[in-house]
Amino acid sequence: MAQSAEQTSRDLLAEALESGELQWVRQSINSTLRPVEVARLIESSPPHRREALWELLDQSLEGEVLQHLSDDVQVHFLSRMDTATLVAVTGTMDDDDVADIMQQLPQSVVLEVLEAMDSQTRERLERVLAYPEDSAGGLMTTDVITVRPDISIDTALRYLRLHPELPEMTDSLLVVSRQDQFLGILPLTRMLVSQPDTLVRELMITDIEPIHADTHDAEVAKIFEQLDLVSAPVVDDLGNLLGRITIDDVVDVIREDADHSLMSMAGLDEDEDTFAPTMKTARRRAIWLGINLLTAFTAAAVIGLFEHTIEKVVALAVLMPIVASMGGIAGSQTLTLIIRAMALGQVDRGNTRWLLNRELVVGALNGLLWAVVVAAAAGWWFDDPLLSGLIAAALMINLLIAALAGTTLPLALRAWGIDPALAGGVLLTTITDVVGFFAFLGLATLFYA
Repeated sequence: MAQSAEQTSRDLLAEALESGELQWVRQSINSTLRPVEVARLIESSPPHRREALWELLDQSLEGEVLQHLSDDVQVHFLSRMDTATLVAVTGTMDDDDVADIMQQLPQSVVLEVLEAMDSQTRERLERVLAYPEDSAGGLMTTDVITVRPDISIDTALRYLRLHPELPEMTDSLLVVSRQDQFLGILPLTRMLVSQPDTLVRELMITDIEPIHADTHDAEVAKIFEQLDLVSAPVVDDLGNLLGRITIDDVVDVIREDADHSLMSMAGLDEDEDTFAPTMKTARRRAIWLGINLLTAFTAAAVIGLFEHTIEKVVALAVLMPIVASMGGIAGSQTLTLIIRAMALGQVDRGNTRWLLNRELVVGALNGLLWAVVVAAAAGWWFDDPLLSGLIAAALMINLLIAALAGTTLPLALRAWGIDPALAGGVLLTTITDVVGFFAFLGLATLFYA
């Protein structure tokens, strides 16, 4: 229902833009819709409509909308802003969101923006920018409330009342020493039900493991999932508190990882803009198509080695795609399973051999089953018992190789520092095609020569 309402709203705004009812559109995107809804509306619009929507958006809302846009769309709008506008737009945003946006800008522009900021804001932002975007330090916000362990709950509550509002996702206060070393957390729920004269040290939880600033964002997501966290403190090598990570940023990490896994299998970036300009889209896809063309030529070269055999037995040309296709599907099943297990942190040296043995047994069982089916179909179709035996043997070989490649390829690629989701599918398809064609046509050459 929500999706239907959003679609209806988008259609109405599109019609209003086309008909020139700009005042109604301005009112809708600045007053009626939330920033995240405006961001979705912009991303779901063709380029000319995007420009019109952005021009109608109040500058006070640009920062909130920007943080919900994909990197590609962010860069498009950021590239048109001068330093003063950038400072104004990012002024109301959290440090981690500003840092994400700054990552999209040229270094010279980043330096200009930092110079234009007040010293306190610049210091906080530089603390986040000092860490990679995909680390806990890059995810954290420095907007935290800290208390000392030797004050009373009443004092802590009076201190909270001095703030005009609490930082978003504040579920606890962070307890630190006078040297800013992290000591523990004080949940707000404990504060509210405790006696005013109770000391913070009596209520704080000290068995909380803070997250190191260099921790990869995927590992941060696992920690939040396993411990059901809403927020978590981030510390440096000395245990000094740097900031905190909140669940909304972790949800973004999970979504981006899911997008990355899906888009990488097609050779696309997870931030690929659906409505990107034609030439830009064509250029990006051309690179991946070129890589696939090379692998296709490799498979074609293998077929070319056996052209004389194919000329003698035309049925081979009809049946050989079956062998390659079955191997490709079986290998993809294994590859997807292993990449998912790696993403969940379930694969290590202790269980790799078991997984490999299991996949080989599964490959053998499925190979035997479908070899019998395909052999029977080929025998009925071409009335050639020898051909039936050859395709059955080739199918068995290819499914076993597919299981082996599907298990070992992602592990090898990760060891070489290559993203398995990006390169695994292409390499696997090449292996199963080459092995399938070589096994089937090679056996046919031996027996039909």
